[in-house]
Amino acid sequence: MLTENGYDVRRVINGKQAINVALFDPPDLILLDIMMPNLNGYEVCKILKEQPETQDIPIIFLSALKDVSEKVKGFNVGGVDYISKPFELLEILARVENQLTIVRQKRQLAEQNARLEQLNQQLLRSNQELEQFASVVSHDLQQPLTSLKAFAQLLQIECHDELREKPREYVNHIINASIRMQTMIQDLLIYCGCDTHSPNLELIDCNQLLAQILIDLRLEIDKNNATIQYDNFPKIKANHIHLTEVFQNLISNAIKYRSDDLAPSINISCQETDTNWIFCCADNGIGIESKDFENIFKIFTRLHTFKKYPGTGIGLSICKKIIESYGGKIWLESNPGVGTQFYFTFPKFK
Repeated sequence: MLTENGYDVRRVINGKQAINVALFDPPDLILLDIMMPNLNGYEVCKILKEQPETQDIPIIFLSALKDVSEKVKGFNVGGVDYISKPFELLEILARVENQLTIVRQKRQLAEQNARLEQLNQQLLRSNQELEQFASVVSHDLQQPLTSLKAFAQLLQIECHDELREKPREYVNHIINASIRMQTMIQDLLIYCGCDTHSPNLELIDCNQLLAQILIDLRLEIDKNNATIQYDNFPKIKANHIHLTEVFQNLISNAIKYRSDDLAPSINISCQETDTNWIFCCADNGIGIESKDFENIFKIFTRLHTFKKYPGTGIGLSICKKIIESYGGKIWLESNPGVGTQFYFTFPKFK
């Protein structure tokens, strides 16, 4: 009956033969009687489920035994279904096709998972190679760039009186461009090194960390007449450099992208959940259009000209990479012309 419906069927006459045939050329599905010579169906099923080659083959019991205990025994030894005699052809066909569909789906899932794992490994290697390449290139660029800036500054100092106005302007452009490039290289190095495969976690007092950041940013704060307030923050486990980079980038951006007619007002707050700390850095600056919410975290993304808002376009990418490497996430809410709130979560490490 199965052959007539397009199935390739192999028949055996006893339990030992069933085991040998299944191990030699594993089928997609086994219909197994219970009362057989040599070994009964339960014993055959148990043996097949112990072998790597046959342990995943679905086994459907066909038996005249109708007692519930027999059916339970069949499931306990690894059977996926149990059909009692006398049986209907349509019932067997339906149950067989159902199990074969499951087999096909499992194979497809296994193939997809294997492919996904392969792609993940390729992506991991590509990311590692890219980060290594960026780091090496950045380091190799540092030395000639430092020399270029140093000689330009030397030319500016020693030959200042001999240079006409236009050449002096050219020298200034060289120095400023060198400084910009150095800043970009430094940010790129931070970006390449901020993935935390094995971070040095330490207990950090966020209040002390923020106080130090505000000292480091004092000139920028005073220049813009900015006010910065923050809550009484917790002590959390993190890498000190990583956490400093996140807060410093967010605060610097809040000052930089200020409103033309309002002094920057920045409030940093923190909320606690069962598993995370949720930090928020809120400002009253120019705001961000909703269409840019995702793009703003991409490396080298700039929403404004360098002339109006200097920067490398790497800062928020660094924040995102650091936060996600700890299992957290970062997002924002913003109203153009009103201000922006950057939120990020940080897990509670025991």
